[in-house]
Amino acid sequence: MITEKSCGAIVFTRERGQVLYLIIESTEGIFGFPKGHVEGEETEHETARREVGEETGLTVEFVGDFRVETSHPFQRGGETRMKHVVYFLAEFAGQEPKPQKEELNGIRLMRYKEAIASLQFEDSREILRRANLYLQEWLRGE
Repeated sequence: MITEKSCGAIVFTRERGQVLYLIIESTEGIFGFPKGHVEGEETEHETARREVGEETGLTVEFVGDFRVETSHPFQRGGETRMKHVVYFLAEFAGQEPKPQKEELNGIRLMRYKEAIASLQFEDSREILRRANLYLQEWLRGE
């Protein structure tokens, strides 16, 4: 089976003491997190940073050692392939997100409850739950 690997990030910012998560909307109307394919000899972090930058126009800083990997089969050209996606947790500050017009309908900043309600897929909701728990612990130690 052919496998593909992508990397991305659960991106957030802090405004007036509140955490806001960045949720992208793909051109297909799917809500999720910025991610994309590993290119060449890139590390997972390099891929995630590049893809977040391309899709949102943001420069981010990774938070702690948060790393979640998910896998799912999908169809391409009549073949079943396996996609592995690695997500990190990343923060931005003092920047305005700008959606990549070719790939995104838009970008929204949402509080946790709004963000989790916007996600259509359970695996995306579970990734956000885990990221939010990690972030709450990380912020307590800051």
